[in-house]
Amino acid sequence: MVKALLIVDVQNDFTEGGALGVTGGDRVAEGITGHLEAHAGDYSAIIASRDWHDADSDNGGHFSDTPDFVDSWPVHCVADTTGAEFDPLLSTAAITHEVRKGQGRPDYSAFQGTTETGSSLGELLEELTVTELDVVGIATDHCVRASALDALDSGVKVRVLTDLVAGVGEESSEAALSELETAGGQLA
Repeated sequence: MVKALLIVDVQNDFTEGGALGVTGGDRVAEGITGHLEAHAGDYSAIIASRDWHDADSDNGGHFSDTPDFVDSWPVHCVADTTGAEFDPLLSTAAITHEVRKGQGRPDYSAFQGTTETGSSLGELLEELTVTELDVVGIATDHCVRASALDALDSGVKVRVLTDLVAGVGEESSEAALSELETAGGQLA
């Protein structure tokens, strides 16, 4: 069994004070840093995803001046801006691969993004022979949910570390975790 860690979207715009700040985002960033200090050696790869939206478009309707907060959102995580940077409380030293998603379109799953070399996350996991994936990050009810479901669909065993995720809404986050568990994911 080859295990990897997927850190989903722990970025300034998704933590407190950001364009779409989630309550508990900074706590998650700090917690992941602590987890990496204690457990980085448990993983063959540590992969971090980032929303990386185009500045000069609505990114396929993802950005809106009148967002519905379901399919459209305020401007966030624009490529090469402070909002798109990793939260400073997240230590990035152990990250081995990065996946950028949402470049011109409304991606939620890290599996929709690409690595620095142009591979999809699925291709990267296959290349690394990853069979188990721990998932952490933001937001439980959106990008964490979508990424974990896609990992399960690709045949990878998924474990969501529930103390290292934060969501937009309490009820929607609980529903997302329940959905992941029903789909075969583990909650730890």
